[in-house]
Amino acid sequence: MTKRYVSLPEDAEAGMREFVEEVDRRLESDEDTCSVVEDVLIDLSGDREAYEQWRSGADVSPAERVRLQSYDPCNTTLESEYYAEKDEEAFRRSKHLQWLWRQFDSLPIADNVEFALRFRAMLADHLFEDCGENCRFFKGVTFTYGHNITVGDNTVVHDDVHLDDRGKLTIGDRVSISDGVHVYSHDHDVVDQTEVRNYHTIVEDDVRLTYDSMIRAGNRIGENAIVGARAIVQNDVPAHHIAVGMPAKSVKIKPGWEDVATPLEEAGENRQEERHLAYELGDGLEVFDEFGRELSPPR
Repeated sequence: MTKRYVSLPEDAEAGMREFVEEVDRRLESDEDTCSVVEDVLIDLSGDREAYEQWRSGADVSPAERVRLQSYDPCNTTLESEYYAEKDEEAFRRSKHLQWLWRQFDSLPIADNVEFALRFRAMLADHLFEDCGENCRFFKGVTFTYGHNITVGDNTVVHDDVHLDDRGKLTIGDRVSISDGVHVYSHDHDVVDQTEVRNYHTIVEDDVRLTYDSMIRAGNRIGENAIVGARAIVQNDVPAHHIAVGMPAKSVKIKPGWEDVATPLEEAGENRQEERHLAYELGDGLEVFDEFGRELSPPR
C-alpha cells in the first residue's frame, strides 16, 4: 500500500515555505539563537501585542509575566541541563532549539501536519549532529540534548517517541520508529542510581521499531531488522531478524534473507560494553547524592 500525495492551496504553501525558510536563515546566521526562538514562539502563539505592552512597562500579573518571559529559552531550564557530564558548549545552543521544538509542539498549529513536518525537519538540521534528507518527525518527539543524534535519509519518527542522546544515538536511512518507542543511550548502576554510564546506541538502515518498544542503551539493531510491539531489547538484534518479547528474542529471519542472516541460535549477544562512552567530570564540580540512600546492604 502506498500513500497519497497531498498538496496545500497555493497561498498556504507559499506562506508556509516563506516562514520556514525565514526561520532557517535566522538560525543559520550569527543572530542570537535565544532571540530567534523568542520571536518565533511569540508570533506563533499570537502573543506579540501582550509581549510588547509588557516590555513597554505595562503592569501584568505574575502568571502572565512568567508566561511572557518563558518565550525566551534563556529564562527556562530543562531536565538535561542538570546532568553533570553534559557538553556545556554544545548544550548552550541545543537547549534553545530543543525549547523551540517542545514549545512548538504544544501549540495548536503543530496539528497542521504538513507545516509541522517541515518545521521540525528544518529544526533537526540545526539541532542534531547530523540529519539527512526527507526525514519526518511527528508530534511529541523528545530527546535529552539533540546534539548527540545522527539520523540518515528518509527516516520517519512517529508520535511520542523518546530519543535519549545522553550518550550517542545513531539512526540510519529509511528507519521507521513507531509511536511510543523509547531508544536509550544511558543507563544507571543497579546499586547507586546516581552513577550514570553512557553508551553509543545504533539503529541501522531499514530497521522498523514498532509500537511501544524499548531499546536499551548500547545495543545495535542490525539493518533490515524488526523489533516487535512492546518488545524490550537488552541485546543486539542481528540484521534481518525479527525480535519480540520482554526481553526481546529473535524468533524469525525475514523471508528471503535466511542465507545472509546470522542463524537464530547465534542471536542475542550483548555487546553493550564495546559501546561504552567514558567521560570525566570537570574540576570543581560539587558531587552530591540527590537521594541520600544507604547503599550498603544490611549486615
